[in-house]
Amino acid sequence: MIPASIIATKRDGQELTEKEIEFMVFGYARGEIPDYQMSALAMAIYLRGMVDREVLALTMAMVRSGDRLRRIGDSIRVDKHSTGGLGDKTSLIIGPLLACLGYHVPMISGRGLGITGGTLDKLEAIPGYRTNLTDAEIDAQLERIGCVITGATDTLAPADRKLYALRDVTATVPSIPLITASIMSKKIAESLDALVLDIKYGSGSFQHDVGAARKLHDQLQRVGRSAGIKTTALLTDMTQPLGKMVGNACEVVESIEVLQGRGPHSVRLLSIELAARLVLSLNPTSNLEQTRAKLTELLDSGAPMERFEAMVANQGGKLPSEFSLEKCRLVASPRSGLLTGLDCQKIGYSVIAMGGGRKMKEDVINPRVGIKWECPLGSVVTVGQTVAHVYCDSESAFEEASQLLLKSLQFDTGSTEAIPPLWRE
Repeated sequence: MIPASIIATKRDGQELTEKEIEFMVFGYARGEIPDYQMSALAMAIYLRGMVDREVLALTMAMVRSGDRLRRIGDSIRVDKHSTGGLGDKTSLIIGPLLACLGYHVPMISGRGLGITGGTLDKLEAIPGYRTNLTDAEIDAQLERIGCVITGATDTLAPADRKLYALRDVTATVPSIPLITASIMSKKIAESLDALVLDIKYGSGSFQHDVGAARKLHDQLQRVGRSAGIKTTALLTDMTQPLGKMVGNACEVVESIEVLQGRGPHSVRLLSIELAARLVLSLNPTSNLEQTRAKLTELLDSGAPMERFEAMVANQGGKLPSEFSLEKCRLVASPRSGLLTGLDCQKIGYSVIAMGGGRKMKEDVINPRVGIKWECPLGSVVTVGQTVAHVYCDSESAFEEASQLLLKSLQFDTGSTEAIPPLWRE
């Protein structure tokens, strides 16, 4: 086969065969297809799209470019994946919670992208926590504890890892077929029985438009089910931060509060809902309300916190009695009014400005910086009221962050706009 001919086929809006897709993916993974040709194909896919058959073929070719995690015993194997959002910390809660039900949860997670924090970056705020476990270490931890949160091994969907890096620098990240194949190749390679997907929409997420998020929501489920995984998904709101804390150590602190039966209602509610939807996909005759109630009782029992502590210890981490955050400073509202909107991009960039995220891929993250957001949408705010606690030692970084936070506020003194729902079906 000739790479240029395959690229031209997609450039002209025609469908690719499974063999053509495999040729490009396998060749790229082996280093036989150069970056410039794979970049051209990615752009052609971005512009012309793919039908479901092509997306499934692309996904499975990425899976077959490497190895799958092996099954351990007879335990049902499940996972949760989020497309990422501001303050999205539910993985740290859902993994241990599901493990307490007897499931194996091999959660292969990633780093931050744009304003959204990565699960691995958050967990590395815990001193000593390892995110580079080997296949053998993953197997042993699943058998012993039931859950693991780590990065992808070198042999897990290696074609996706190469293509993802290429997409990031060729303006093809937003392509729904490429996003679908990237997410699902890693999940299928985990050898799952069931998967729940948290598809974010709003200014605090990757997909700002709910319509685009809905297309991704639908296609991810179709591909997952075609691959034999019981797949369910929710569209969840990111027009404001999830919970109060944004920043790596800050979000670990809030996750632990939820695991201890406390924490913000929104984080508790969404964690329980996502877990309940996954349980329901495995037991379709179960009652959703009863499942929610059972998971709430389990979360409040302390057992998931014990499972989280065991996971952290087994991965080399040591939970401090109190996390060390940088100096706390206050940001006050410059005006009064009803808070009807937030530019979450600016809130996210405020954390990056303090060193809590990456401006360049080589940047080292400072886990001790972050914010505690005090004014959810619908709040009546007065002049001088604290809208955020900012954890930052640097005066110049704090000034930049505080200006971004203030610019994020959108007031309307006469609005009766409803607070958006936490999720949509």
